[in-house]
Amino acid sequence: MLKQKEEAFMDDFNNNNTNDINNQNGELNGFDSVNGNDTAQNGYTVTPDGGFYTKRRDDIIQDEAYGSNYENKDKTEAKEPPHNFYPNGEYGAQSYNYAYKPPKAKKPKKSGHGGVTVAVACLLAAVIGAVSGVTAVKLTSKRNDSTPLTSSSGVSGSNVNINVDETAESVVEAVAEKVTPSVIGIRTTTSVRSFFGGNSSSTGEGSGVVYSADGYIITNYHVISSAVTNKSDSKIEVFLDSVNSKSYEAAVVGYNISSDLAVIKINASGLTPVTIADSDKLKVGQYVVTVGNPGGLEFMDSVAYGVISGLNRVVSSDSDVKLIQTNAAINPGNSGGALVNTKGELVGITSSKIVSEEFEGMGFAIPSNTVSKICKNIIDKQNDPEPYIGITVSEKYTASVLKYYGYPSGAVVLSVAEGSPADNAGIAKGDIVTEFAGKTVSEYSQLEEFVNSCEPGKKVNVKIYRSGRYYTTDITVGSNNAVS
Repeated sequence: MLKQKEEAFMDDFNNNNTNDINNQNGELNGFDSVNGNDTAQNGYTVTPDGGFYTKRRDDIIQDEAYGSNYENKDKTEAKEPPHNFYPNGEYGAQSYNYAYKPPKAKKPKKSGHGGVTVAVACLLAAVIGAVSGVTAVKLTSKRNDSTPLTSSSGVSGSNVNINVDETAESVVEAVAEKVTPSVIGIRTTTSVRSFFGGNSSSTGEGSGVVYSADGYIITNYHVISSAVTNKSDSKIEVFLDSVNSKSYEAAVVGYNISSDLAVIKINASGLTPVTIADSDKLKVGQYVVTVGNPGGLEFMDSVAYGVISGLNRVVSSDSDVKLIQTNAAINPGNSGGALVNTKGELVGITSSKIVSEEFEGMGFAIPSNTVSKICKNIIDKQNDPEPYIGITVSEKYTASVLKYYGYPSGAVVLSVAEGSPADNAGIAKGDIVTEFAGKTVSEYSQLEEFVNSCEPGKKVNVKIYRSGRYYTTDITVGSNNAVS
């Protein structure tokens, strides 16, 4: 059985390690080949997820990381997800990184408000649909009496008693009243130099949740990623409510790309932090409410409700981050918003949605326990940054497994975070890191050890194996603000 599993692993690895652009000549952009100084294009790209409302997008951009069933705008046939690598371990600098691109700048349209566009399939879709024989099932039942409804299931003479809660409307109203002050709007503005000279700006809008009264705010990393990758030419604005147009400039405290979470900070006090629930206690079928800004700030403080459709969903082939699935509406602009229970307690941060003509109502949120753990760590360690290179490595490809199939020992790269030091150095998914900073990497755990021994800003030499050849490159170790 172990041998069968290893063979399955290596079938995937062989396909991955011999990617289209490299299996022709074994060359790599940005690397010096140990077998010669050849260069070629880097063959691995990931389309952006986005998931926030962008004023200058003319299409919905899909993320390969979210699997096979996303609808392509040109109606090309969707591909099956590459079920090849699933990383294990705790959250950290070396854990299943997503790759997100900031929104591309588009040339402004002449009309003032024309061309409202979307930046990626993220958040909210259909609320509660009808189920056979049940006309409407309300939120929570507080009554002991029940109203009998006739079942249309085809069973002769059977009645199904369903508790119809007449207070459901007031429950949603109460939840909205409690949670809305804790959900804010975010706008990112990035200046981009155009091809013909001059500058243009790209604007994205999303949601966030107040973490503390003194101005710490939780959101998705992809909502503020443009401000991270273009620090000198961007800004983040926070809007506390839809009535007051006052904005607060925010600073990035830290982020964790692998979990798509970030913490920002505004200079304000007296904010209303959200109450955080234990997401491990969630049950499938439990009612939930979403609060956010679908479509951007124009529709700030929008509320929708639905149910927990599933738990522990893994929707990315490059990540084993387990998400909450819901049919509560999640639309572009809701990214970073709140998924709450009927007590108004946060159970998740809304993050993504599958888009397909074949099905609807499949939105996803990051569980509140994951959010609490990562965001607390970001805040606690913001002044003690840890080294970071931005790759995910596999625990499954041990030295013995690699040796059995004729590969050198090292750390197998599962994914590379876009814009990370490793990405900038040309390292790609499927590479085997065999040396780091002059030290031999025999196992995946050693690479993490070697990275952690470096100071952020240090330039180190890295040796990798790809498609039968060895290459070397230099990486400048970065910092991920001590997220772990």
